[in-house]
Amino acid sequence: MAGKDHPELKLRLTLRGGEWLGPGKADLLEGIAETGSISAAGKRMKMSYKRAWGLVEVLNGMFREPLVASSRGGAGHGGAELTETGHAVLRLYRRMQANAVSATEAEIAQLMQLTDIPDRK
Repeated sequence: MAGKDHPELKLRLTLRGGEWLGPGKADLLEGIAETGSISAAGKRMKMSYKRAWGLVEVLNGMFREPLVASSRGGAGHGGAELTETGHAVLRLYRRMQANAVSATEAEIAQLMQLTDIPDRK
C-alpha cells in the first residue's frame, strides 16, 4: 500500500516514438476490461471522456494492433473491450510491475530506513 508511510514504485516504459506505457494507462485498460466502456473507465479514474478517448487513441497507435475495440451507439448500444493484444499488453505490464516491486524490496526497505526521522521535540 503506497502512501505517506509506504513507498510506491511506478513503472513507466518508454516505447518507440517516445510514447510510454505507465500505471495510468494500464489502469484505464483494466477499467475498460472491467466495465466494457471507455467512458465508465474514465469516470472511475476521475478523467473526462475526451481525455479517456485520447489515451485510448494513443494506446491503439502504440502497438501493431489496437488494444481497444469500440463500437459507437447511443445509450446502451455502444461499448468497448480489450482486444487480444490489449489483454496481452495489460497482463505483461502488470507482471512487469510485480517483478519490479519484488526485485527491489530490499533496496526499498533500506531507503525507508534512511528516511526515518525521529521526533524532534
